[in-house]
Amino acid sequence: MKHWHIEQIAWDSFDPSKVEPEVIPLVKAAAMVERNGDDYAAYLKSVFHDDPDFQAAADNWAVEENQHGDALGRWAMLADPSFQYMESFARYRAGYKIDVKADASIRGSRTGELIARCMVETGTSSYYTALGEASEEPVLKQVCRLIAADEYRHFKLFYDHMKRYLARENLSFPRRLRVALGRVGETEDDELAFAFHCSNDPPGVAYEHARCSAGYMGRAMGYYRYHHIERSMGMIFKAIGLEPRGRMSDLAARGAWRLLCWRREKFRQQLAREAQPVYARAA
Repeated sequence: MKHWHIEQIAWDSFDPSKVEPEVIPLVKAAAMVERNGDDYAAYLKSVFHDDPDFQAAADNWAVEENQHGDALGRWAMLADPSFQYMESFARYRAGYKIDVKADASIRGSRTGELIARCMVETGTSSYYTALGEASEEPVLKQVCRLIAADEYRHFKLFYDHMKRYLARENLSFPRRLRVALGRVGETEDDELAFAFHCSNDPPGVAYEHARCSAGYMGRAMGYYRYHHIERSMGMIFKAIGLEPRGRMSDLAARGAWRLLCWRREKFRQQLAREAQPVYARAA
């Protein structure tokens, strides 16, 4: 059941004078990924084929994810009237495929799959919180706040099911940690980079993973602040069975923040190189 409806958003309050140009490509790309909820739900329902309770939860989750995509897509079309949301999504779905008929989790266990989902919801909850807090545009601020709240509820949903499966499968802590770290590391795979390509590059422009990943990450990382990373680390620790608040979590958050700052600078340097004329790069 949805906790809000797209019609409740104050679309008439959209203020183009408060739109930050750098945020538009990010919202376009996020709309692609969120709108792909149906495929992810199909994958999850295939993995949990004998669990009707979880299958129902996955269906409800997909409905909310799709709404996230539609809300972000609608905002992006207000911010950039040339943007064709559904056309871009059709390109994305045609080029980015997941195995919707998998008979087992790619994480090696159902517990691992649910931990991975917790990692995704941790990332999206913190991301939309950061984006909403940074934006001065009132409609985007409202959309991000609503989505961030949904994503936090989704974390709790997957976490509760994870605990149920952990009691059955007794996945060891090292394996839980490995799944969590592995999923965090996948943020630079094709999912987001290809979404950036489909929603921002004109048709006919070739997809280049490095360029598109830098285009997304170099912008997105600029919206995070330390308290977003600190909160995320607490959620990650909770998902893998560690105390979410304490010295270990604090140390991990500081390390993650330093890593984010370093990676952000690398991506920004790459973006700057891409923006240079070809003759300047060759000199």
